[in-house]
Amino acid sequence: MTVRSTGQNWALDIALAQGGFDALHPGAKGTLEQLGHDHTDFDKVFDLVQSGAMLPKAWATVAGQAEERAAHHERGGFAQTAADLYVRAAVMWGRAQYSVFDASDPRKLAFREHTNHCVERIGALRDGRVRRVVLDFEGGQIFALLHLPAGEVTGAPAVILGPGMDMIKEDYIYAAERYYTSRGIVALSIEGPGQGESRAGGLTVDLTNYERAISRYIDHLASLPQVDPARIGMFGISMSGYWGSRAAATDPRLQALAAFEAVTGDFTTIFERAQPTFKNNYMFMAGYSDEDAFDRDLVAAMPLGDLVQQITCPVLYGIGEFDELTQLEQALANYERVRAPKELRVYENEFHPLGGVAAEVFRFGAEWVERALNGEFAEPGRDVRHYVHDDGRTTDGTANPTWWLGTVPTRITDARRA
Repeated sequence: MTVRSTGQNWALDIALAQGGFDALHPGAKGTLEQLGHDHTDFDKVFDLVQSGAMLPKAWATVAGQAEERAAHHERGGFAQTAADLYVRAAVMWGRAQYSVFDASDPRKLAFREHTNHCVERIGALRDGRVRRVVLDFEGGQIFALLHLPAGEVTGAPAVILGPGMDMIKEDYIYAAERYYTSRGIVALSIEGPGQGESRAGGLTVDLTNYERAISRYIDHLASLPQVDPARIGMFGISMSGYWGSRAAATDPRLQALAAFEAVTGDFTTIFERAQPTFKNNYMFMAGYSDEDAFDRDLVAAMPLGDLVQQITCPVLYGIGEFDELTQLEQALANYERVRAPKELRVYENEFHPLGGVAAEVFRFGAEWVERALNGEFAEPGRDVRHYVHDDGRTTDGTANPTWWLGTVPTRITDARRA
């Protein structure tokens, strides 16, 4: 636990009690629905929550209800109804295990067992189109779920679905089917070092091993007969927008990157100004208990800086105007440094979860990656920018907010000169 977190737990508890999940992540319900959460389940969970300590119990309680209902329908032979309920249960069991920051806690392990059981049933009920993947990686193991289109598929494009730092591979089961496999695209939802089962097995995240894990996943996808190894891209949200940027800069086999809510700033904002749980979680992921050592060894070196100049594939960035983890000025400065064919969308009045535009973002990101993997958006010098107003209008040619009145912050000007 960080010093700031220990001293501010009371504030987070009050926020949860008075404002529910929205007080911590404004508008996040829309995003969680794209990750397989049913809004009725979500409301039932937070009706049970008055403090942060109550989260694991609440998620586990409602997850158990959904799993029990799924088993009932499976016994009755209603395979698709059962599978849908197992998806709902899996993502809630995943939330329950995430809420316990101790890899050896038997409760965390029990929640994980339920998650794995639900995934196994989903795979069985959907003709084996959802499959666990376990790969050896640098003395440990990394875990993913392979999502396959129906029927016989060969030489299809493939997309790596990258989770945010507080997500797990199961969070993409719903989106993988809705936005990718339904269109004949192979999807691989991953956990990198420090996440989910990878962290439970002792594999922590450092400055560079996440992008090496992505390269390991590319190796695996390229070996599959269902996949065209020349058409592998990535869709990432939050920290996976950051890790995806690092991977695109270091592995030229990645042919497209769509990154939404990417943390591309100085990391002071996310770790010192945003709610303390972000830093708590990342310290757990990295295996640190000493906050000063974490700041010295890792945080100081995390900003992308000029690394993004090495990206060569088409990239799409999307961010909320008031993203609480990356200041817009810093996101725009990062975009200026990118030399590859690029596109940027800034969503007016949206916060980090992009909850108000989540359905649009998930569909647009998937469609954009699909078109990029088919050879579009690759012309040298491509630079497409949009400021997406919350009243439905879109200003084209610039992503700068209209209330800036045509001015450009100094830090963005400096990035252009870099």
